[in-house]
Amino acid sequence: MKTYLTLVAAAVLTAIPASALAQVTTELDAYWAEVSRTVAEGDFEGYAALYHPDAVLVMGGAESYPIAKALAGWKQLFDDTHAGKAVGGVEFRFTGRLNDGTTAHETGMFRYTFEPVDGEEAGALVHFEALLVKRDGEWLMVMEYQKEPATDEEWDAAG
Repeated sequence: MKTYLTLVAAAVLTAIPASALAQVTTELDAYWAEVSRTVAEGDFEGYAALYHPDAVLVMGGAESYPIAKALAGWKQLFDDTHAGKAVGGVEFRFTGRLNDGTTAHETGMFRYTFEPVDGEEAGALVHFEALLVKRDGEWLMVMEYQKEPATDEEWDAAG
């Protein structure tokens, strides 16, 4: 059975030209750059539009809920950033990227920072996985799995 699966995987990989895979990676890089832009600018509507309406957030393997609930909880952070009351940002580093023309599984870490103008910086360095689908030419996240905290050493190694 293992040999059969290996052959199937090899057949699929050779059926997708390397240039097509490179194009998908470029598109996904642009997707993550847009995530970073929306966080930095406090563009809540733009950020929310990057998720499929039925997307799910999984937190630390302890709970799972619709992205709409998570977005409602994050909205104030975006509003504060947009109003100039805080500075927000997110960076990504990837340790695994599997994709074809319409689906992607991204694995890595993100570093989120949030600093109120008159407060102390807060943030998180987190291992994550994301599942995305391409609909009508746009990539949308359908599942975000925020796993365990990452270390600075892991972040540096992923660079």
